[in-house]
Amino acid sequence: MGYSAFMDYGEVLVTGGTGYVGTHVCRALIARGFMPRLLVRPGSESRIPEDIRERGRVTLGDVTNRESVENAVQGTKAIVHLVGIIREFPVRGITFERLHVTATRNVVDAARLWGIPRFIHMSALGAQAGGPTGYFDSKGRAEDCVRQSGLRWTIFRPSVIFGPGDAFLNELAGILRTSPLMPVPGDGKYRMQPVFVGDVAKGFGDALLRPDTEAGIFEVGGPEKFSYGELLDRIAASVGRRARKLHVPLPILRPVVRSLERFERFPLTMDQLGMLLQENVCDHEPFYSAFDFKPLPLSVYLSARNLS
Repeated sequence: MGYSAFMDYGEVLVTGGTGYVGTHVCRALIARGFMPRLLVRPGSESRIPEDIRERGRVTLGDVTNRESVENAVQGTKAIVHLVGIIREFPVRGITFERLHVTATRNVVDAARLWGIPRFIHMSALGAQAGGPTGYFDSKGRAEDCVRQSGLRWTIFRPSVIFGPGDAFLNELAGILRTSPLMPVPGDGKYRMQPVFVGDVAKGFGDALLRPDTEAGIFEVGGPEKFSYGELLDRIAASVGRRARKLHVPLPILRPVVRSLERFERFPLTMDQLGMLLQENVCDHEPFYSAFDFKPLPLSVYLSARNLS
């Protein structure tokens, strides 16, 4: 049976399908004739949009529980593994080790157990085993697990993702709109390459129909690179404000973050600070060339929308 033939009727397990990226990926899968089967923690069913619920299926379970994952995977034709966190809450058992490494190992093992042929994995730009932060290290070790699985895998490494309703742009816009000063760690010259959520979702959807993307690792960034300071200026302009920046020297900021990060309401952790300060840029051309489309630039998006 050919690739497109079995995928026309195939059911695809999606982990992390209730998240921001996950809902966009599920819609991309549905648009291509797939049926997403969402692995959802009990109590989170209400987060599934109605249009996805009508065209997909829901399996209750937990990616950190091996037996739960094995039950969810059975009978599917492919797996799209999106689960990830950007902040740990160890008291609640929410750690990079459990949600990135253990969860990925569980899904990979379940795929091998049931002979699921295709595995699409969401990593992160900068992922590297032994990397400079717990986030990058755990994402890198999860990648290693996928690459060594023997499955037909594709890995995507997105940069910061933006789009309607995203937490990234809208949170910054809210601060810039209401606060007289915008705190900026260090000099603000570290760069990032925001990518549109629809472009990321297209890659995941198309990869399932593209055997030529197997064993491919795609770094996914937008077509524009900005320093953090420049990005704040662009966002501020889009909401009719000027970014009044307060640069906080890192020798002052680091001990403050280290002492307060254990409090959940404190907005920054040492890991997040390390992720921000690392240059989050890539060569985006291989991704858009492989999937044959033009990306949506952040500047165009900002000029066309009013951030909430």
